[in-house]
Amino acid sequence: MQDMHEMKLSDAQWWAFDVPGNVGWIIWTVCTVLCLKDGASRFSVLAVLPALLMLLGVTELICERAAGLGRVLPRVRVLRGFGALTLGGALGVPVALWGWCTGCNGSLPLWMLGGAVLTAVFAFLCWKGYRPIIDAHKDEHGSAA
Repeated sequence: MQDMHEMKLSDAQWWAFDVPGNVGWIIWTVCTVLCLKDGASRFSVLAVLPALLMLLGVTELICERAAGLGRVLPRVRVLRGFGALTLGGALGVPVALWGWCTGCNGSLPLWMLGGAVLTAVFAFLCWKGYRPIIDAHKDEHGSAA
């Protein structure tokens, strides 16, 4: 049996974390496309990696919803969804700071910094809202009772 996790956040907490997190990855993705539209540069190419991680996480979470899952998920889906989003946001912070310090693409790196921080913080908070479901047939160490 898969290691299942259940979301322990209230609906209000979920929405308070979900909306800013979604705003963050959308900002990052739009800004990355705008950077690439201006031509390939070191900054725009570096910005693709966090964007890919964020989109991987979003795709995983959309698939969960489409499958009728949501509050109870296999551990691997929680990690792929929220883990990829958190990692993408965290990786986006130094990329955006580097872009801003080197003067790439005008104000886009500052927008991207905001998007990266929103994504990393709020995806992490959602991720931490999931807790393992303890199987009644196993003790706390995972052995059969």
